[in-house]
Amino acid sequence: MLDFLLRPLHRRFGKDKAYYQMIDDMFGFVPNNIELYKLALIHKSASLVLEDGNQINNERLEFLGDAVIEAVTSDYLFIEFPDRQEGFMTQLRSKIVSRQSLNEIARRIGLDTHIISHSNGNITQKHIYGDAFEAMMGAIYLDQGYEFVNRLLINNVYYRYLDLEDLSKEETDFKSRLIEWCQKHRYTIEFRTSGDRTHHDSHARFRSVVLIDGIEVGHGVGESKKEAEQQAAHSVSAAPISDQTCADILDKYDRLRANETAAR
Repeated sequence: MLDFLLRPLHRRFGKDKAYYQMIDDMFGFVPNNIELYKLALIHKSASLVLEDGNQINNERLEFLGDAVIEAVTSDYLFIEFPDRQEGFMTQLRSKIVSRQSLNEIARRIGLDTHIISHSNGNITQKHIYGDAFEAMMGAIYLDQGYEFVNRLLINNVYYRYLDLEDLSKEETDFKSRLIEWCQKHRYTIEFRTSGDRTHHDSHARFRSVVLIDGIEVGHGVGESKKEAEQQAAHSVSAAPISDQTCADILDKYDRLRANETAAR
């Protein structure tokens, strides 16, 4: 009842009316502590610097929101798939909470248009929408509690913007598939991953090269070693690793071996 009465007042009056309207439009409720939500929108690149030198941005809320989203998603999948095993739920949860998925959700709810950043458009900045979404979930958790954010994330976000059937069929673990294929055909496989020292940004960046029997066949870039190696494995083929793709990889590998032999 109180929320119903306060909603039009917060949306139309006061210095923070734009923030109240934004939260109400995206999530359908009136915040108690609007400062949390304002903080959730400040990317590290646009940090506010205090007199003591400390910086204020959304990184701490992002850390908290990441844990909240993973906990809620685990609850959600446990209920939605009572007959499925841990491995299936773990992989599906990984797809739901991936940066790609959270970035897309942030765009669809309109969060991307409200983020405060000094982005220079490089690759690491492509994650700021998902980061802000995590920070927003952290803010909602602190402001409204776990049960509230649980219901909101499942009912207002997941049910509207996720297709579990499509996600469960989508292949994302290209590294494991490529390793399995190499083991099956008795080839050695190696991922050489290192930090990119030429990249000047607050975020770490990694480059990975995948070698089959010592021959470079793919490469990738990411903000973590895991992401870079997945991208490297995916670059071996533009499509998920099917039987036909395995045959294509084998042909590519054989051509590389033939060229190497001829060069000797």
